[in-house]
Amino acid sequence: MKNRATIGFTSLFNSAGNPAVSVPLAWSRSGLPIGVQFAARFGDEATLFRLGAQLEGAQPWFARRPPAAS
Repeated sequence: MKNRATIGFTSLFNSAGNPAVSVPLAWSRSGLPIGVQFAARFGDEATLFRLGAQLEGAQPWFARRPPAAS
């Protein structure tokens, strides 16, 4: 594995070749995003795209930005 130093930060789904997506679903009191990761069967990226679109429609996050560090 050429990325051995960073493999600990990679989801097992991605390491196995399964598609996965991380999306923000809530925000902390301090305004930081709280995310969740969804995974699908091998080759089923379309399901994740549909899920992501539905979640963004229900809880738009495109324009949200965490507060700048001081």
